[in-house]
Amino acid sequence: MTVVVDISHRLGNFEVDARFESAGRLTALFGPSGSGKTTLINMIAGLIRPDKGRIEADGRVLVDIDARLFVPKHKRRIGMVFQDARLFPHMSVASNLRYGHWFTPTAERYADMNAVVELLGIGPLLDRRPANLSGGEKQRVAIGRALLASPKLLLMDEPLASLDEARKAEILPYIERLRDETKIPIVYVSHSISEVARLASDVVVLARGKVAACGPTGAIMQRLDLLPAEERGEGGAVLD
Repeated sequence: MTVVVDISHRLGNFEVDARFESAGRLTALFGPSGSGKTTLINMIAGLIRPDKGRIEADGRVLVDIDARLFVPKHKRRIGMVFQDARLFPHMSVASNLRYGHWFTPTAERYADMNAVVELLGIGPLLDRRPANLSGGEKQRVAIGRALLASPKLLLMDEPLASLDEARKAEILPYIERLRDETKIPIVYVSHSISEVARLASDVVVLARGKVAACGPTGAIMQRLDLLPAEERGEGGAVLD
């Protein structure tokens, strides 16, 4: 799937003005806090209507402001995973997972419950409530719920940001499996060089609301001028 973004949007004194095209399996939106990553992913999801421009995914136009076209978020077939898992506390893991199925028309469902449970290693968790899960387990369940909505595109907004290093190490292999074993393209927001270098096939670098660079991960990580000064050594070390 190819994602094409050409939009601009002003929030107070801050403007996001982004243009890029990506056909990668996992495209990372990379940049420091305040660079416009979350605003951009929210526009792709349909949570924010841009002031100008166009967004297209897999040949389907989601937004075209000039043509007065704005597909509502519930009709975009997009799954979303946030920093916090946002699970329903009164429901078991199994019921949280099934929630993704409930709002997807039967004819559009392709995700299989058993396959998703196996992919994410959450079989032993199905009878638990979210209060009895670790942070990493909650995020795996949140990913599973998004997958069971049978999305055509998966958006992940800093899904590891609230986890400690041990929980990040626990969940990274599952995101790699998701990237490699499913056919669902992923747009992944992060400000972590190590995450981006490990997971992304392509990177879009954002700075002050604009695209500073876009391309294959290896090429972008060699561009030290694009990396924060405190992390320039980390970028090279991760790629070695």
